[in-house]
Amino acid sequence: MRFGRFVFDEASRELTSDGQRVDLSPKAFELLAVLLRERPRALSKAELRDRLWPDTFVGETSLPRVVGEARRALGERPGEERLVRTVQRFGYAFVGEASEDGQSARSGATAGAAETGCALMWGERLVPLLPGENFVGREAGCTLTIPSDLVSRRHARIVVTGQGATVADLGSKNGTLVGGRRIELETRLADGDEIRIGPARLVFCAAGAGSTRTGRSSPA
Repeated sequence: MRFGRFVFDEASRELTSDGQRVDLSPKAFELLAVLLRERPRALSKAELRDRLWPDTFVGETSLPRVVGEARRALGERPGEERLVRTVQRFGYAFVGEASEDGQSARSGATAGAAETGCALMWGERLVPLLPGENFVGREAGCTLTIPSDLVSRRHARIVVTGQGATVADLGSKNGTLVGGRRIELETRLADGDEIRIGPARLVFCAAGAGSTRTGRSSPA
């Protein structure tokens, strides 16, 4: 994502300004990731606390402290709200003009697909799977992020090797379903298998299958 002089790369967990890396704590990085993904929607303080500190009680000052860090990293002086806006008595929103870097997004997706040929179909969205571990969950930085309270931070892991792909639940509260059945052990995936994680219905697309599944799954 590009906005002003900044480039925010969620995959590599890096924020740069005019090509120079900007230091951010993990929580401030996750905050920016959430606000950018949801822009221009304003997120309540309760929702942001749940996203950043799931299943953990934190004090009222924790979120403003992280917001302040993110604003300083973006070069905002006290009282400025050029990029991150405070919604009085509610929460925060990203209000800057941001655009996806289409070239890097396409090249990253193409590289992942070229390496494994495997992907997840979520509605009309195709998410390439990289070699090795691919995490699905609510946490920013997962291969596929599903912003739902029904999804754990790291809900499931899909491993892609030269011998195929497997999926495993990572001890999530609501479980992972394959073909309508909740899995307890690491499960091998076949082309067209439906994976249910929280509200998301995903379809696994195997390497070389060459089939089109648009419409077989939906984001909710």
